[in-house]
Order: sequence, then structure tokens, then C-alpha cells
Amino acid sequence: QVQLVESGGELVQAGGSLRLSCAASGRTFNPYRMGMGWFRQAPGKEREFVAHIRWIDESTYYADSVKGRFTIFRDNAKNLLYLQMNNLKSEDTAVYYCAAALRPVPNQPGTYNYWGQGTQVTVSS
Repeated sequence: QVQLVESGGELVQAGGSLRLSCAASGRTFNPYRMGMGWFRQAPGKEREFVAHIRWIDESTYYADSVKGRFTIFRDNAKNLLYLQMNNLKSEDTAVYYCAAALRPVPNQPGTYNYWGQGTQVTVSS
């Protein structure tokens, strides 16, 4: 199995920055085979795609709402996934989840097999 643990969420003012981390572990986790992504869920809303990074070439994909402000990157040697969030807005407030799968469709949460427990990001305006 694969275990994912997010960290780094906190209260921040609008315009500020945060870096989220996701630590991956487990016998079957192979960072060189897993596509990984970040999703978020605000109260009363559905879980939505934020960003994805492919395992094969580390190409990245972003939701339009975060493009130019967020950056996803990974450290395969340490089994870590990151989400650098700059110029945060109040609408970025949500629980952020990292997810992994062998061949996920980047923006489709149902195609990811493994999920972390989430980390809360609150942006005050």
C-alpha cells in the first residue's frame, strides 16, 4: 500500500505564500511510476483539481484558477511532493489533499488510488 501525509497548511494573509508538503511511503510506492496531484475541498463544495505532475517527464498541469501562482514539484529521492502557493487569495481557503496513482487522469479525482488526510489552508482577507 501507499501512505500519503500532507503538512504545511496554516492561516495566512491574502497575498502571502505557503509551501505544502506530501510525504509518501509504503512498499508499493515508486515515485518513478506514480503520477501525483494536489486537490482541494472548500466547505460545501466538491473536491477540485489543483495541480498534477507526471512521473515520466515531470510535466505539470494546473487548474486555471491557480496557474501562475502555484507550482507543483517533487523530490523523488526523498519521496516528497510539494505545492508552492504564492499570492494566496481568500478563495484558496480549503483542505488540500495530495493523491497518487499509476496512471491517473490529472484532473479526475476518481482516477487516483491513494489519498492523504488533508491539510487546512486558510487565507484571511
